[in-house]
Amino acid sequence: MAPVEHTLPLRILHLEDSLADHRLTARALRDSGMQVALCHVDTLADFAAALADNAFDALLADYQLTGFTALDAWQLVADAPRAPPFILLSGAIGEAAAVDAIRLGMADYVLKDQLFRLPHVISRACEVHHARRQRALAAEELARSQANLAQLTEHLQESIEAERAAIAREIHDDIGGALTAIRFDLAWLERHATDAAMTRHAQAATEMLQHALGASQRIMKSLRPPVLDQGLAAALEWLAQDFERRTSIPVQLACCLGTGPLSRQLELVAYRTAQEALTNISKHAAASHARIELSDAEAVLTLEVSDDGCGMAADARNKRQSFGLIGLAERAKTAGGWLDVSSRPGLGTSVILSVPLQPDAHP
Repeated sequence: MAPVEHTLPLRILHLEDSLADHRLTARALRDSGMQVALCHVDTLADFAAALADNAFDALLADYQLTGFTALDAWQLVADAPRAPPFILLSGAIGEAAAVDAIRLGMADYVLKDQLFRLPHVISRACEVHHARRQRALAAEELARSQANLAQLTEHLQESIEAERAAIAREIHDDIGGALTAIRFDLAWLERHATDAAMTRHAQAATEMLQHALGASQRIMKSLRPPVLDQGLAAALEWLAQDFERRTSIPVQLACCLGTGPLSRQLELVAYRTAQEALTNISKHAAASHARIELSDAEAVLTLEVSDDGCGMAADARNKRQSFGLIGLAERAKTAGGWLDVSSRPGLGTSVILSVPLQPDAHP
C-alpha cells in the first residue's frame, strides 16, 4: 500500500488497554508514512477526560476492554455535535458485531491482524467526516442566508406597502385637491366666458381634467385601495369588478370566511396575490373566464385564482425573469404560507395561496 501523506499530523485518540497493541498500532501508522499525533488512554474515564480537554481528528478503540466495551465509549461521543470519526480496532469482534457497530454510527472497523489497512481506513474516514462537516456547514450557512433573505423580503414588502400608502395619500391630498380646484376654476371660466372659442377650450380642458381625476383615482386605488379597510372579501369583490370592467373578462367570486377578521398583513398578502394573478391573466392567459375562491376552512386561509386560458408549460414558470410568481412565493413565505401554481398548456392556470391560520393571525 502506498504511504498516506497529510499536510498536518492527524490527532488521534487511541483507547486500548494493551500497551503492546498500542505500540503495534503506532508502528503501523508510522511505517505507512502517515503523520499522526497519537494519544493513548486505557480507561473510560481517561477517554472522556481526553475528549473534554482536546480536539481529535479520529478515535480508535478496541472493542473488548477491561470492564467495558467500545460501545460504552461510543455513547460518550454518539450525540456530540461534529464528533470525530470513531473506528473500531479489535481482534475480538465478529463480523456481525462490527456491522451492528457501523449501523450505530461508527465510521469503520479494522481487525488487529490487518493493521496494514488502518492508515487507509483512517484517511478515508477523516475525508468522509470532513466532507460531511463541510456539507453541514454549507447547510447551516444556507439556512442563515435563507432566513436573512426572508427577513429582507418581509422588510422590503413592508417598505413597499408603506411607500404605496404614502403615495396614495399624496395623490389624494395634493394632486387630487389641486385637480379639483382647477376643475372649479374651469367651470367658472366656462360659465363666464363670452367667447365661443374660449368656451370650447374650457369644455375640452374640463374633459381632460376629468380624465386626469379618474386616472389619479385608479392609480390611488391600485396603490392602496381604501376598500381593503373594509375587509379582504370586500377588497376582492372590488378587485374582481374593476378587473372585469377593464378587461371584459367575467370574474366569478366565491368567499367563505368564518373565523373572524384576519390580520392586516395576511389580508394584504392575499390581496396582492389576487391582484398579481389577475394581472397575469390579463397579460398572458387569453382567458374567457376567471374565478377567485377564498376560504378559511380547516384553519387554513386558501386563495385560489384560476382561469380557462392558454395555460403555460412547466419550464415557463422557472424562467429567470418570472419575477411575478417569484415575488408572490416570497410574499407567501413572509406570512408563513406557500404558493402553488398549477397549469398545463391549453387547460388554464390556477394560483393557490395557502396560509395556516395561527392563533395570532387575527388582530
